[in-house]
Amino acid sequence: MAFQLNQSDDELAEAHEINVTPFIDVMLVLLIIFMVAAPLATVDINVDLPASTAKTKSRPDTPIYLTLKSDLSIALGNSVISRENIKQQLDNVTKNNNTSRIFLRADKTVAYGDLMALMNELRAAEYLKIALVGIESTISEAPVLQ
Repeated sequence: MAFQLNQSDDELAEAHEINVTPFIDVMLVLLIIFMVAAPLATVDINVDLPASTAKTKSRPDTPIYLTLKSDLSIALGNSVISRENIKQQLDNVTKNNNTSRIFLRADKTVAYGDLMALMNELRAAEYLKIALVGIESTISEAPVLQ
């Protein structure tokens, strides 16, 4: 509710009220942009990672994730690939730069032998810089090996 304090009959008198309609329009557009962009920023592959107490290192701007899922299927980024095409797919992603670091993550239900087989395939494809990905935990939460 607004009222005018100026009692003059001048039609060109200033109105001392803020027009918030453009502000609301901009905020609604930004809300829609964030609602559309937020689901695109998430990873769609569910992997139950084991815990690690190692110190974290800085990650590159565009990390290359290779995922070994519990059913032993392999995903590069968010797309599932076949074992026969690992070298070709990695060459496409890294632009034939086999010195790129590959971030390897595997479900904790995957057997150690299956993980080593995938690492051997990466070595055969001449990708030797492999970083294993795990969930950060404190020393008291880490499982004790017997």
